[in-house]
Parts: sequence; C-alpha cells; structure tokens
Amino acid sequence: MVGGAPEATGALGRALVTIVGSRGNFCSGTLIAPDLVLSAAHCVGPGADYKVVQYDAQRQPSLRDVARVAAHPEFDMGAILGHRASADVALLKLAAPLPGKAPLPIAAPEDPLAAGQDFTVAGIGVTRRGDGKSGGTARSATLTATGRPGRLQIRLTDPAATDGRAGLGACTGDSGGPALQAQNDRLVVVGVVSWSTGPGNTAGCGGLTGVTPLTLYRDWIARTAQSWGSALSR
Repeated sequence: MVGGAPEATGALGRALVTIVGSRGNFCSGTLIAPDLVLSAAHCVGPGADYKVVQYDAQRQPSLRDVARVAAHPEFDMGAILGHRASADVALLKLAAPLPGKAPLPIAAPEDPLAAGQDFTVAGIGVTRRGDGKSGGTARSATLTATGRPGRLQIRLTDPAATDGRAGLGACTGDSGGPALQAQNDRLVVVGVVSWSTGPGNTAGCGGLTGVTPLTLYRDWIARTAQSWGSALSR
C-alpha cells in the first residue's frame, strides 16, 4: 500500500498472508478458512508452484506448503491487464493451518453500490513503487468508490488525493488482498484487489485501485471449499 497506509492490526492483520510463486511473483491473500486462502486468479497462473510465507514473532519468514490451487474458470487475464472486469478470484488450499492466523468471513458488498461508499483494502505490497524491500508488512487503507461501481468491478480512490497527486492505494504485491466492509458489526471480505493505476490513469500506484467484488463468485468459492473439505469462516 502506498501513500502512507498504516499497518493492519487485529483481525485483519491476522487474516492477511503473503503468497510467493516459483517464478518470482508475490501477492497478498486472505484466510477465509483455517486452511484456505482467497486471492486473485492473476496471482496464481499455471506452470508455477506457490507457497505461503509465515512470519514468527521475530519477523523471520518460513515457507508453508500449498496443497491445491484453483482459479475461477471464467478468469480472463487479458481483461485484468486492460483494467476490465473479470472473474479474478482464486483459492489456495494449505497443507496445514497457519499458527497465529485466523480467517475472516466472506460476503457480497452491500446493495445498492454507489459512488462515495467506503471500503477498506489491505495487502502486503510495497510502500514505494519499484522497491521490493518496502513490502512484506500488512497494511490497510480506507478508499472510496468512484465512477459507477457494480457487481463486476469497483474502482476505488483516495478522496484526499487532489490535483492529480498520488494518494493511498494498492501497489505491487497487494493484488489478491481483500476489500472489506463492516456488515452487522463485523468485518467481512467483499472483494479482491485486482489492479492499480497512478494518478490520472497513468502507470503506477496511488491513483485507482480496482477491486473484483465477490457478488458473482461466492457460490464458486463455497463449492470449491466444500469439495476440498474446508469450512468457511462464518
């Protein structure tokens, strides 16, 4: 997260995980069951192996095995690269639960969706674009829906960023992280971070943060979790 986003703590911090691929990519994910991670489909392409990073109390990392990976069958990489809507959701089944971690429940965004609604986004991405060493810490930011949010895509922005300057937003490594709302006095995952831009729709970070809502994909998530023997958080 760029723009000075604070560290994510509490239930959100305990649910966020780091996903690394054998081809060198890294993304964020959210525990939605003790042994199940929700992330973005573009983070887990075919032909690579994936691990989840577990940090101990001294922030020393270790790699934890992923037993199975599934991307939504309707995912279109070309659409996401063009910042268009697609089924950019994926699940990773862990070989074993992660110590010290706890899942969050999933839900659809509250209806009706409208510009001006606030969402919390979170991830373990970089705080400075191009500086991989600035990533690895779970951070969160409150962003506001802009344009015409709907069931296919939600575009978020930092309302405090004016005059074309960069503000809070997702960046490299935050893909796959959660978009969240408070519903019935609890924090729920309602979407997945899919892409970001710089100010004025330029390349970079701190402009728009694109989110894939879970509205159309909760049934697929539930069916896959059940077939894998994972009990979703409620």
